[in-house]
This record gives sequence, structure tokens and C-alpha cells, in this order.
Amino acid sequence: MSLLEELYKEIILRHYKSPHNYGSLESANVRVMGDNPSCGDQIELLVETDGEQIADLRFRGQGCAISQASASLMTDLVKGKTWAEALELERKFKSMILDGTPPAPELGDLAALSGVHKLAARVKCATLAWNALEQAAQEARTKAQGT
Repeated sequence: MSLLEELYKEIILRHYKSPHNYGSLESANVRVMGDNPSCGDQIELLVETDGEQIADLRFRGQGCAISQASASLMTDLVKGKTWAEALELERKFKSMILDGTPPAPELGDLAALSGVHKLAARVKCATLAWNALEQAAQEARTKAQGT
């Protein structure tokens, strides 16, 4: 295993064992559920949004190291961003995972998941939290239009 692969493995395991932004968020005004029935991964994404800004977010759930590390890394990256910025990061992440595009520098430690592209069975695990983020953005947009 190369030094880079070892580093990537360490990042994934660190975020799996001690996920960032895990738990409840009482101030959340957007809550979405996501699941991957093929392997049992589940996530609940809780977002406090202030208009176009993601003020705070947390996740809860269970699943494999890849799904939980992806959720942890994603929440770190998008907290404080606008929905537009977060969805642009989602596009870049999914391009890396689905198409094998080299990791964009702004994805930071999410580059650790770039090898998932070669593991078709794990693609849904890596994208679970990001699909929930996209769903949360749609829900936030719908709520904003209704007010």
C-alpha cells in the first residue's frame, strides 16, 4: 500500500471512529432521511439554515466506514457555506466518485474517498450523505418559497 493510500485509509477510519458533527441539532429547521437499502446504511441530516446559508448541520445514523466518514467530512466542508456553494461541492464530489474525476482541491480530505470510484458496491455508501444534502437543499428552497 502506498503512503497516500495509507493516509487516505487513516482519514476514513478517523472520521468513522470519531465522526465530526454527529448528533442532534435542536435548532434544525430542515431534516431529511436517507438510506441505502442494499447495505443498510442510514442517515438523518439535520440542518439549521438561515435563508441561503447553512448555519449549522449534524447527522445521525449508522453504516459502514465509507458512509459515515463521507457524512462527517461533508458536514465539516459545507458548514457555513451557502446552498449554492454546498451544491457545487456536491457536484465535484459526485464527479470524483461516479466518474473518477481527480479530486478538486476544494474537497480537501474528501480526496480520501476518491478510490471508491473503483468499488461499484461502495459508491452509494459514499454518496448517501451528499444525496441527503441535495434533498435538504430542495426542502429549504421549498420552505423559503412558502414564506
